[in-house]
Amino acid sequence: MIPAGHQSFVDSLIRLLASDDRYCALAVGGSWIENKLDRFSDIDLIIVHTGDALPLAQRQTLAGAAGNLLASFTGEHVGEPRLLICLYDDPLLHVDLKFVALPDMRTRVEDPLILWQRDEQLSGILATSQAKFPYPDYQWIEDRFWIWIHYAATKIGRGEFFETLTFLSYIQQVVLGPLVLIRRGYLPKGLRKLEQHLSAEDLHAMKQTLASFDKQSLLQAVQASVTYYKELRDAVMPSTIQRNARAEQRVLAYLQEIA
Repeated sequence: MIPAGHQSFVDSLIRLLASDDRYCALAVGGSWIENKLDRFSDIDLIIVHTGDALPLAQRQTLAGAAGNLLASFTGEHVGEPRLLICLYDDPLLHVDLKFVALPDMRTRVEDPLILWQRDEQLSGILATSQAKFPYPDYQWIEDRFWIWIHYAATKIGRGEFFETLTFLSYIQQVVLGPLVLIRRGYLPKGLRKLEQHLSAEDLHAMKQTLASFDKQSLLQAVQASVTYYKELRDAVMPSTIQRNARAEQRVLAYLQEIA
């Protein structure tokens, strides 16, 4: 069931878009598609427009008219300048507004749910193209993993524990989370909803990669990350992946040296 505040915001935005011929559709992605929204959920909206990219001022004007806008910023930090990340009040709500030209909807990571459209334009685009979610490059991961682990070991050895904690978070987000989601049959969306998707065994393995501000805790978490990575590598990656056994052996020995 869609929370009332979420639905009210979307209804208001649809009225705005329908009154302006520059806009041809509103679609939604994320949890809305699965009907798994709750009061803590954000809204991932796609505003489909005619013509080329819209000026930032026009996007901000529309965002401001859609509700009680508290703050917004663009999405260059996630590689998506078309994205406007917004915080609204009454109710307090996080809304991602992604402005996409109609032809560009052929390239997408998922098939959104159409909430409103003009003249079936978006339906036609979606029916004649296919969504493709980006999967990790397994060789890219393997080529870097042992360098990353050595880097973490040097940080622990030097007593730079904050950097090591940040490193562990990176490994969880970029390597372990996506790989275990793939193993469990889900899209590799970082750490998204791991608590809901993982088996008890996998959840336990992920929790072992957490650490406190302590040398031994950090060493154990790095070692746990290595152990879990090797398990996931065997389970998910094809046999064609070239493993760097020399680097692996040397780095694991180095971890023991600084323990």
